[in-house]
Amino acid sequence: MSVCELCPRRCGVNREAGELGFCGQGATMRIARAALHPFEEPSISGSRGSGTVFFVGCTLRCVYCQNRAISRSETAGRAISEEELAGILLELQEKGAHNINFVTPTHFTDPILRVLHSVKERLRIPVVWNTSGYERTETLRRLEGLVDVYLPDFKYAEEASAQRYSLAPGYPEVALGAIAEMVRQTGTPLFDGEGMLLRGTVVRHLILPGHRKESIAALRALADAVSPHEILLSLMSQYTPEFATDSPYRNLHRRLTSFEYDSVLREAQALGFSGYMQERSSAKTDYTPNF
Repeated sequence: MSVCELCPRRCGVNREAGELGFCGQGATMRIARAALHPFEEPSISGSRGSGTVFFVGCTLRCVYCQNRAISRSETAGRAISEEELAGILLELQEKGAHNINFVTPTHFTDPILRVLHSVKERLRIPVVWNTSGYERTETLRRLEGLVDVYLPDFKYAEEASAQRYSLAPGYPEVALGAIAEMVRQTGTPLFDGEGMLLRGTVVRHLILPGHRKESIAALRALADAVSPHEILLSLMSQYTPEFATDSPYRNLHRRLTSFEYDSVLREAQALGFSGYMQERSSAKTDYTPNF
């Protein structure tokens, strides 16, 4: 890799020469946490937890980011080699993880691919790609056959919101194209006898305060891009204003109301989506990992 074009920004820096991309990272992988994680969707976390690996850096700049301690940092966590990551994955499997869950991994796709090629035959559990949805389809195609479950966000239906809150040009179109590619690879959700997801795509949508109508528009756009029966929808009410206290956008300084969430939930049901909903009690900082 001479220039980096992994994500839609295609910023073209030479990370192997020490240059940092928009993601804030060079070529060497950095992770902030690798552990069993109980706070994903039920078919991901199950009873024993998801084997999550949290990577440092991010291709977005969400003003309400819960993980900003690692997403905005160049030096958080620790650098690891490909051999170390391979060992971590196998160790998580031995600890009983239901799956391997790569969190915000896009900017380290190249070394992760090499690791997966080296250990895939020894992994008896699914591999999850947990992402913002801001993905190039060209990058996703390289993951085919190595990733079993995609866990993308679909954050925005409107370009203006994507720019305002995440500095993500073209987000709606890019994310919908990426999700369609994920569904092409995984097919309809497939579960084991314990209700754990073996293959499939789970699309998360976080409802932002003051954006009830845009969330409804996002669900309609998603239903137009992929069949509601081909994916699971995770409709999230966990927006936490504590992470946006320095944001100039006043609507982000409050929690979501029951009216806002219930309105979007009714639309999801009307469109034929199935999946997961959250209790509003999940909207607190307790569910953010301690990095």
